[in-house]
Amino acid sequence: MTHDKTHFGFRDVPVGEKANLVRNVFDSVADKYDLMNDLMSLGIHRIWKRIAIQLSHVRYGESVLDLAGGTGDMTALFQQRVGAAGQVVLSDINAAMLNRGRDRLLDEGVSGNVSYAQIDAEKLPFADNRFDCVCIAFGLRNVTRKEEALQSIHRVLKPGGRIIILEFSEVQGDLLKKGYDLYSFKLLPLMGKLFANDADSYRYLAESIRLHPNQEKLKSMMEQAGFERCQYFNLTRGIVAVHRGYKL
Repeated sequence: MTHDKTHFGFRDVPVGEKANLVRNVFDSVADKYDLMNDLMSLGIHRIWKRIAIQLSHVRYGESVLDLAGGTGDMTALFQQRVGAAGQVVLSDINAAMLNRGRDRLLDEGVSGNVSYAQIDAEKLPFADNRFDCVCIAFGLRNVTRKEEALQSIHRVLKPGGRIIILEFSEVQGDLLKKGYDLYSFKLLPLMGKLFANDADSYRYLAESIRLHPNQEKLKSMMEQAGFERCQYFNLTRGIVAVHRGYKL
């Protein structure tokens, strides 16, 4: 693969095209995103997210950036922790997802100390040392230049601030891997077709998971971006992992 190509699922595409291709995926799935998350994970994604929140060590009065926050699950949980004295920014590069997240949170009465921003994780438009925590949940694998995103996150964190990455990762155990492959490449696209009328987007989801850096590789990338005390926590035998690092 040449330097001007990147992965979009199992396809090689020009670097400049990936963001638009990913945007098309999420434009397509935005209306069914929450339903499909529950169906695909049997609701377990809610537990994964709460564990990530716990590992963030976010406290009352702190400021949090929820990157690639989609429909606002993590933002709502963070808002409960930071309270009235804190602030949470729900952000996404995709307007359809961000609008859905904003509407959902407003319908649920989450407002006041929550703001919204349509931004690119690779080029965060915030001042240095701005946030106590930056979280990106199930979004990093869709970023074209992950190294640039990690460096940008590091810049906007305060000294002592934390990065939390919740993402699909490398499954542990040969038998589970075989079953997971069958589920990912056969059942996921079928569920996408039946419930969201979109098999291709969920085929991309399965492919993008396989090409995402595994636990150790992502930990190394975080360290190269300047994070320290980096560690990861496997959930559900590595189907997902929470990575945490600090800006010291």
